[in-house]
Amino acid sequence: MAPVALPISPEIRDTIQPKKDSLGLPETARKRLEKAGIDLSNGYPYRPAKPLYLDDVYKIRNYDRPYVDPGSRADSEKKALLTAAKKVIHLTAHIGTEIVGLQLKDLTDQQKDELGLLIAERSVVFFRDQDISPQEQKRLGEWYGEIEIHPQVPSVPGVPGTTVIWPALQATEFPASFRQTGGASRWHTDLVHENQPAGMTHLHNDTIPTIGGDTLWASGYAAYEKLSPAFRKIIDGKQAVYRSAHAYLDRNDPTAGPKFIERIHPLVRVHPATGWKALWVNRAMTVRIVGLDKAESDLILGYLYDVYEKNVDIQVRFRWTPGTSALWDNRITIHNASWDYEGNEPRHGTRVTALAEKPFFDEKAPTRRQALGLAGPDDI
Repeated sequence: MAPVALPISPEIRDTIQPKKDSLGLPETARKRLEKAGIDLSNGYPYRPAKPLYLDDVYKIRNYDRPYVDPGSRADSEKKALLTAAKKVIHLTAHIGTEIVGLQLKDLTDQQKDELGLLIAERSVVFFRDQDISPQEQKRLGEWYGEIEIHPQVPSVPGVPGTTVIWPALQATEFPASFRQTGGASRWHTDLVHENQPAGMTHLHNDTIPTIGGDTLWASGYAAYEKLSPAFRKIIDGKQAVYRSAHAYLDRNDPTAGPKFIERIHPLVRVHPATGWKALWVNRAMTVRIVGLDKAESDLILGYLYDVYEKNVDIQVRFRWTPGTSALWDNRITIHNASWDYEGNEPRHGTRVTALAEKPFFDEKAPTRRQALGLAGPDDI
Protein backbone atom coordinates (compact mmCIF):
# COMPACT_ATOMS: atom_id res chain seq x y z
CA MET A 1 0.00 0.00 0.00
CA ALA A 2 1.32 3.43 -0.91
CA PRO A 3 1.98 5.90 1.91
CA VAL A 4 -0.88 8.33 2.40
CA ALA A 5 -0.03 11.97 1.75
CA LEU A 6 -1.99 13.83 4.41
CA PRO A 7 -3.48 17.21 3.46
CA ILE A 8 -2.36 20.41 5.12
CA SER A 9 -4.32 23.29 6.56
CA PRO A 10 -5.12 26.36 4.43
CA GLU A 11 -3.11 28.55 6.77
CA ILE A 12 0.03 26.52 6.22
CA ARG A 13 -0.71 25.94 2.56
CA ASP A 14 -0.98 29.64 1.81
CA THR A 15 2.46 30.33 3.24
CA ILE A 16 4.32 27.57 1.42
CA GLN A 17 7.27 28.70 -0.66
CA PRO A 18 9.50 26.50 -2.80
CA LYS A 19 12.20 24.97 -0.63
CA LYS A 20 15.84 25.69 -1.26
CA ASP A 21 17.93 22.83 -2.62
CA SER A 22 18.99 21.12 0.60
CA LEU A 23 19.51 17.59 -0.76
CA GLY A 24 22.24 18.42 -3.21
CA LEU A 25 21.04 18.09 -6.79
CA PRO A 26 23.03 15.39 -8.63
CA GLU A 27 25.62 17.01 -10.88
CA THR A 28 24.38 15.33 -14.07
CA ALA A 29 20.87 16.60 -13.33
CA ARG A 30 22.13 20.09 -12.55
CA LYS A 31 24.07 20.32 -15.81
CA ARG A 32 21.05 19.17 -17.82
CA LEU A 33 18.72 21.65 -16.12
CA GLU A 34 21.15 24.56 -16.41
CA LYS A 35 21.76 23.78 -20.09
CA ALA A 36 17.97 23.97 -20.55
CA GLY A 37 17.86 27.40 -18.90
CA ILE A 38 15.92 26.20 -15.84
CA ASP A 39 16.03 28.79 -13.05
CA LEU A 40 17.29 27.02 -9.93
CA SER A 41 17.77 30.19 -7.87
CA ASN A 42 14.50 29.76 -5.96
CA GLY A 43 15.14 26.14 -5.10
CA TYR A 44 14.52 22.83 -6.79
CA PRO A 45 12.10 21.33 -7.46
CA TYR A 46 9.01 23.53 -7.55
CA ARG A 47 6.49 22.26 -4.98
CA PRO A 48 2.87 23.32 -5.51
CA ALA A 49 0.63 23.92 -2.52
CA LYS A 50 -1.21 20.70 -1.77
CA PRO A 51 -4.98 20.90 -2.23
CA LEU A 52 -6.91 20.18 0.94
CA TYR A 53 -10.36 18.96 -0.07
CA LEU A 54 -11.50 15.98 -2.10
CA ASP A 55 -14.10 17.88 -4.12
CA ASP A 56 -11.53 20.42 -5.30
CA VAL A 57 -9.35 17.67 -6.74
CA TYR A 58 -12.32 15.85 -8.29
CA LYS A 59 -13.02 18.99 -10.33
CA ILE A 60 -9.61 18.86 -11.98
CA ARG A 61 -10.18 17.54 -15.52
CA ASN A 62 -13.56 16.12 -14.47
CA TYR A 63 -15.01 16.29 -17.95
CA ASP A 64 -14.99 14.33 -21.19
CA ARG A 65 -12.74 15.57 -23.99
CA PRO A 66 -12.13 14.22 -27.49
CA TYR A 67 -9.07 12.08 -27.98
CA VAL A 68 -7.48 10.59 -31.09
CA ASP A 69 -4.59 8.24 -30.48
CA PRO A 70 -1.62 9.25 -32.68
CA GLY A 71 -0.80 5.58 -33.19
CA SER A 72 -4.09 5.13 -35.03
CA ARG A 73 -2.79 7.49 -37.75
CA ALA A 74 0.48 5.64 -38.22
CA ASP A 75 1.77 3.47 -41.05
CA SER A 76 1.43 -0.06 -39.73
CA GLU A 77 4.95 -0.87 -40.95
CA LYS A 78 6.39 2.21 -39.19
CA LYS A 79 8.95 2.69 -41.96
CA ALA A 80 9.75 6.35 -41.26
CA LEU A 81 10.74 5.53 -37.68
CA LEU A 82 12.34 2.12 -37.99
CA THR A 83 14.40 2.73 -41.14
CA ALA A 84 15.87 5.89 -39.58
CA ALA A 85 17.15 3.95 -36.57
CA LYS A 86 20.61 2.38 -36.52
CA LYS A 87 19.24 -0.64 -34.73
CA VAL A 88 15.90 -1.94 -33.39
CA ILE A 89 16.26 -4.40 -30.50
CA HIS A 90 13.28 -6.34 -29.17
CA LEU A 91 14.24 -7.07 -25.55
CA THR A 92 11.70 -9.87 -24.97
CA ALA A 93 9.13 -11.69 -27.07
CA HIS A 94 6.14 -9.90 -25.60
CA ILE A 95 7.24 -6.51 -24.28
CA GLY A 96 10.01 -3.96 -24.62
CA THR A 97 11.95 -2.56 -27.58
CA GLU A 98 15.11 -0.44 -27.71
CA ILE A 99 15.67 2.03 -30.56
CA VAL A 100 19.28 2.96 -31.28
CA GLY A 101 20.49 6.05 -33.13
CA LEU A 102 17.56 8.46 -32.92
CA GLN A 103 17.06 11.61 -30.85
CA LEU A 104 13.51 11.98 -29.57
CA LYS A 105 13.61 15.76 -29.83
CA ASP A 106 14.25 15.51 -33.60
CA LEU A 107 11.42 13.14 -34.56
CA THR A 108 9.14 14.22 -37.40
CA ASP A 109 5.38 14.24 -36.94
CA GLN A 110 5.14 11.01 -38.94
CA GLN A 111 7.78 9.38 -36.77
CA LYS A 112 5.95 10.51 -33.62
CA ASP A 113 2.78 8.80 -34.83
CA GLU A 114 4.71 5.65 -35.66
CA LEU A 115 6.41 5.72 -32.26
CA GLY A 116 2.94 5.91 -30.71
CA LEU A 117 1.95 2.75 -32.58
CA LEU A 118 5.21 1.00 -31.66
CA ILE A 119 4.61 1.78 -27.97
CA ALA A 120 1.02 0.54 -28.32
CA GLU A 121 2.31 -2.74 -29.78
CA ARG A 122 5.45 -3.27 -27.65
CA SER A 123 4.19 -1.54 -24.47
CA VAL A 124 7.49 0.22 -23.62
CA VAL A 125 10.22 1.62 -25.88
CA PHE A 126 13.69 2.77 -24.80
CA PHE A 127 16.10 5.36 -26.22
CA ARG A 128 19.58 5.72 -24.73
CA ASP A 129 21.94 8.72 -24.98
CA GLN A 130 19.17 11.29 -25.31
CA ASP A 131 20.00 14.99 -25.32
CA ILE A 132 16.59 16.29 -24.32
CA SER A 133 15.56 19.15 -22.07
CA PRO A 134 12.47 19.13 -19.84
CA GLN A 135 10.87 21.64 -22.23
CA GLU A 136 11.51 19.37 -25.23
CA GLN A 137 10.27 16.39 -23.25
CA LYS A 138 7.01 18.22 -22.56
CA ARG A 139 6.59 19.27 -26.20
CA LEU A 140 6.99 15.66 -27.31
CA GLY A 141 4.45 14.55 -24.71
CA GLU A 142 1.90 17.04 -25.99
CA TRP A 143 1.82 15.16 -29.28
CA TYR A 144 0.29 12.19 -27.44
CA GLY A 145 -2.38 14.00 -25.44
CA GLU A 146 -3.11 16.61 -22.81
CA ILE A 147 -0.22 16.81 -20.36
CA GLU A 148 -1.15 15.93 -16.79
CA ILE A 149 -0.27 18.71 -14.35
CA HIS A 150 -0.43 17.15 -10.92
CA PRO A 151 -1.91 19.31 -8.15
CA GLN A 152 0.71 18.41 -5.56
CA VAL A 153 3.80 16.57 -6.81
CA PRO A 154 7.14 18.36 -7.37
CA SER A 155 7.93 19.57 -10.87
CA VAL A 156 10.66 21.33 -12.82
CA PRO A 157 10.50 25.10 -12.10
CA GLY A 158 8.81 26.96 -14.93
CA VAL A 159 7.80 23.82 -16.84
CA PRO A 160 4.40 22.65 -15.53
CA GLY A 161 3.70 19.00 -16.25
CA THR A 162 7.31 17.84 -15.92
CA THR A 163 7.21 15.81 -12.72
CA VAL A 164 10.47 15.35 -10.85
CA ILE A 165 11.24 11.69 -10.08
CA TRP A 166 13.84 11.87 -7.31
CA PRO A 167 13.55 9.08 -4.70
CA ALA A 168 15.86 10.93 -2.28
CA LEU A 169 13.35 13.78 -2.23
CA GLN A 170 10.44 11.43 -1.62
CA ALA A 171 12.38 9.83 1.23
CA THR A 172 12.40 13.16 3.09
CA GLU A 173 8.63 12.77 3.44
CA PHE A 174 8.33 8.99 3.49
CA PRO A 175 11.53 7.44 4.88
CA ALA A 176 12.51 4.21 3.15
CA SER A 177 14.47 1.13 4.21
CA PHE A 178 15.42 -2.28 2.88
CA ARG A 179 12.20 -3.75 4.28
CA GLN A 180 10.01 -0.75 3.41
CA THR A 181 11.38 0.25 0.04
CA GLY A 182 11.17 3.76 -1.34
CA GLY A 183 10.51 5.41 -4.68
CA ALA A 184 7.98 3.70 -6.93
CA SER A 185 9.03 0.24 -5.76
CA ARG A 186 5.64 -1.44 -6.15
CA TRP A 187 3.64 -2.68 -9.09
CA HIS A 188 1.34 0.08 -10.31
CA THR A 189 0.23 2.15 -13.24
CA ASP A 190 -0.15 5.91 -13.22
CA LEU A 191 -3.21 8.13 -12.76
CA VAL A 192 -5.92 5.47 -12.85
CA HIS A 193 -8.24 7.77 -10.89
CA GLU A 194 -8.52 10.28 -13.73
CA ASN A 195 -11.74 10.58 -15.73
CA GLN A 196 -9.50 9.93 -18.76
CA PRO A 197 -6.44 8.18 -17.33
CA ALA A 198 -2.84 8.21 -18.49
CA GLY A 199 -1.77 7.05 -21.92
CA MET A 200 1.90 7.56 -22.76
CA THR A 201 4.45 8.34 -20.05
CA HIS A 202 7.97 9.50 -20.89
CA LEU A 203 10.54 9.15 -18.11
CA HIS A 204 14.00 10.55 -18.79
CA ASN A 205 16.61 9.57 -16.21
CA ASP A 206 19.65 11.82 -16.22
CA THR A 207 21.15 10.26 -13.07
CA ILE A 208 21.32 6.54 -12.30
CA PRO A 209 23.02 4.48 -9.56
CA THR A 210 26.13 2.54 -10.53
CA ILE A 211 24.42 -0.67 -9.48
CA GLY A 212 20.67 -1.23 -9.36
CA GLY A 213 17.73 1.07 -9.92
CA ASP A 214 16.26 -1.01 -12.74
CA THR A 215 12.60 -0.68 -13.74
CA LEU A 216 10.32 -3.58 -14.62
CA TRP A 217 7.25 -3.50 -16.85
CA ALA A 218 4.61 -6.20 -17.39
CA SER A 219 2.33 -6.57 -20.40
CA GLY A 220 -1.42 -6.20 -19.94
CA TYR A 221 -2.00 -7.83 -23.31
CA ALA A 222 -0.08 -10.94 -22.27
CA ALA A 223 -1.55 -10.96 -18.75
CA TYR A 224 -5.03 -11.13 -20.26
CA GLU A 225 -3.88 -13.89 -22.63
CA LYS A 226 -2.58 -15.92 -19.67
CA LEU A 227 -6.20 -16.30 -18.52
CA SER A 228 -8.27 -19.20 -19.79
CA PRO A 229 -10.96 -18.25 -22.30
CA ALA A 230 -13.60 -19.27 -19.74
CA PHE A 231 -12.09 -17.03 -17.08
CA ARG A 232 -11.86 -14.14 -19.53
CA LYS A 233 -15.61 -14.35 -19.95
CA ILE A 234 -16.02 -13.90 -16.18
CA ILE A 235 -14.18 -10.57 -16.14
CA ASP A 236 -14.99 -9.23 -19.63
CA GLY A 237 -17.28 -6.24 -19.26
CA LYS A 238 -16.80 -6.04 -15.49
CA GLN A 239 -15.92 -2.71 -13.92
CA ALA A 240 -13.71 -1.87 -10.97
CA VAL A 241 -13.10 1.05 -8.64
CA TYR A 242 -9.70 2.72 -9.08
CA ARG A 243 -8.27 5.17 -6.56
CA SER A 244 -5.77 8.01 -6.44
CA ALA A 245 -2.30 7.74 -4.92
CA HIS A 246 -2.94 10.75 -2.68
CA ALA A 247 -5.68 11.32 -0.11
CA TYR A 248 -7.70 14.42 0.77
CA LEU A 249 -10.32 15.55 3.30
CA ASP A 250 -14.05 15.42 2.75
CA ARG A 251 -15.19 19.02 3.05
CA ASN A 252 -18.52 17.92 4.52
CA ASP A 253 -16.97 15.51 6.99
CA PRO A 254 -13.34 16.50 7.62
CA THR A 255 -13.10 14.51 10.84
CA ALA A 256 -13.60 11.29 8.86
CA GLY A 257 -9.95 11.46 7.85
CA PRO A 258 -8.23 11.31 4.47
CA LYS A 259 -10.14 9.83 1.54
CA PHE A 260 -9.05 8.93 -1.96
CA ILE A 261 -10.46 9.97 -5.30
CA GLU A 262 -12.27 6.99 -6.78
CA ARG A 263 -13.51 6.37 -10.31
CA ILE A 264 -15.02 3.38 -12.09
CA HIS A 265 -13.35 1.93 -15.20
CA PRO A 266 -13.42 -1.47 -16.98
CA LEU A 267 -11.23 -4.33 -15.72
CA VAL A 268 -10.41 -5.24 -19.32
CA ARG A 269 -9.92 -2.42 -21.79
CA VAL A 270 -9.19 -2.14 -25.50
CA HIS A 271 -6.34 -0.07 -26.89
CA PRO A 272 -7.67 2.32 -29.56
CA ALA A 273 -4.58 2.05 -31.81
CA THR A 274 -4.15 -1.74 -31.83
CA GLY A 275 -7.70 -2.82 -31.03
CA TRP A 276 -6.34 -5.50 -28.65
CA LYS A 277 -7.71 -6.41 -25.23
CA ALA A 278 -5.58 -5.82 -22.14
CA LEU A 279 -5.98 -6.61 -18.45
CA TRP A 280 -6.06 -3.30 -16.57
CA VAL A 281 -5.60 -3.83 -12.84
CA ASN A 282 -2.83 -2.99 -10.41
CA ARG A 283 -2.35 -4.01 -6.80
CA ALA A 284 -1.65 -0.46 -5.59
CA MET A 285 -4.76 1.29 -6.84
CA THR A 286 -7.50 -1.11 -7.92
CA VAL A 287 -9.92 -1.19 -4.98
CA ARG A 288 -12.72 -3.61 -5.79
CA ILE A 289 -14.81 -5.11 -8.58
CA VAL A 290 -18.19 -3.46 -8.93
CA GLY A 291 -21.15 -5.70 -8.08
CA LEU A 292 -19.22 -8.36 -6.16
CA ASP A 293 -18.99 -8.95 -2.44
CA LYS A 294 -15.66 -7.96 -0.93
CA ALA A 295 -14.53 -11.56 -0.45
CA GLU A 296 -15.35 -12.39 -4.07
CA SER A 297 -13.69 -9.26 -5.38
CA ASP A 298 -10.56 -9.74 -3.27
CA LEU A 299 -10.19 -13.32 -4.46
CA ILE A 300 -10.45 -12.46 -8.15
CA LEU A 301 -8.30 -9.34 -7.95
CA GLY A 302 -5.63 -11.20 -5.98
CA TYR A 303 -5.43 -13.80 -8.73
CA LEU A 304 -5.29 -11.16 -11.46
CA TYR A 305 -2.50 -9.29 -9.66
CA ASP A 306 -0.53 -12.52 -9.39
CA VAL A 307 -0.94 -13.27 -13.10
CA TYR A 308 0.45 -9.84 -13.93
CA GLU A 309 3.26 -9.83 -11.37
CA LYS A 310 4.48 -13.45 -11.25
CA ASN A 311 4.74 -14.43 -14.92
CA VAL A 312 8.28 -13.35 -15.72
CA ASP A 313 7.88 -14.25 -19.41
CA ILE A 314 5.52 -11.30 -19.89
CA GLN A 315 7.85 -8.82 -18.20
CA VAL A 316 10.91 -6.81 -19.15
CA ARG A 317 13.54 -5.59 -16.69
CA PHE A 318 15.49 -2.62 -18.00
CA ARG A 319 18.94 -1.51 -16.89
CA TRP A 320 19.13 2.25 -17.15
CA THR A 321 22.15 4.28 -18.19
CA PRO A 322 22.38 8.06 -17.67
CA GLY A 323 20.53 9.99 -20.36
CA THR A 324 18.05 7.22 -21.18
CA SER A 325 14.37 7.76 -21.97
CA ALA A 326 11.64 5.17 -21.52
CA LEU A 327 8.22 5.72 -23.10
CA TRP A 328 5.45 3.37 -22.07
CA ASP A 329 1.70 3.05 -22.35
CA ASN A 330 -0.12 3.01 -19.01
CA ARG A 331 -3.22 1.53 -20.66
CA ILE A 332 -1.51 -1.80 -21.27
CA THR A 333 1.20 -2.11 -18.60
CA ILE A 334 2.09 -2.03 -14.94
CA HIS A 335 5.59 -1.08 -13.77
CA ASN A 336 7.82 -1.33 -10.73
CA ALA A 337 11.04 0.58 -9.95
CA SER A 338 13.60 -1.46 -8.04
CA TRP A 339 15.02 0.26 -4.95
CA ASP A 340 17.84 -2.24 -4.53
CA TYR A 341 20.40 0.58 -4.42
CA GLU A 342 18.74 1.63 -1.11
CA GLY A 343 19.34 5.33 -1.70
CA ASN A 344 23.13 4.92 -1.49
CA GLU A 345 23.55 6.69 -4.84
CA PRO A 346 21.35 9.30 -6.50
CA ARG A 347 18.63 8.56 -9.03
CA HIS A 348 16.95 11.52 -10.71
CA GLY A 349 14.76 12.08 -13.72
CA THR A 350 11.84 14.01 -15.17
CA ARG A 351 8.53 12.53 -16.23
CA VAL A 352 5.83 13.73 -18.61
CA THR A 353 2.49 11.94 -18.89
CA ALA A 354 -0.11 12.46 -21.61
CA LEU A 355 -3.72 11.69 -20.75
CA ALA A 356 -5.67 9.50 -23.16
CA GLU A 357 -9.24 8.34 -23.77
CA LYS A 358 -11.86 7.21 -21.30
CA PRO A 359 -11.26 3.45 -20.91
CA PHE A 360 -13.64 1.27 -22.90
CA PHE A 361 -14.34 -2.42 -23.48
CA ASP A 362 -15.37 -4.10 -26.72
CA GLU A 363 -16.41 -7.74 -26.49
CA LYS A 364 -15.55 -8.31 -30.16
CA ALA A 365 -11.97 -7.07 -29.83
CA PRO A 366 -9.26 -9.73 -30.27
CA THR A 367 -6.36 -10.54 -28.01
CA ARG A 368 -2.86 -9.64 -29.19
CA ARG A 369 -2.09 -13.27 -29.99
CA GLN A 370 -5.31 -13.66 -31.96
CA ALA A 371 -4.61 -10.51 -33.97
CA LEU A 372 -1.04 -11.61 -34.77
CA GLY A 373 -2.01 -15.19 -35.63
CA LEU A 374 -0.19 -16.62 -32.61
CA ALA A 375 -3.15 -18.05 -30.71
CA GLY A 376 -3.17 -21.79 -30.08
CA PRO A 377 -6.18 -24.03 -29.44
CA ASP A 378 -6.26 -23.16 -25.74
CA ASP A 379 -6.22 -19.38 -26.48
CA ILE A 380 -9.58 -19.24 -28.22
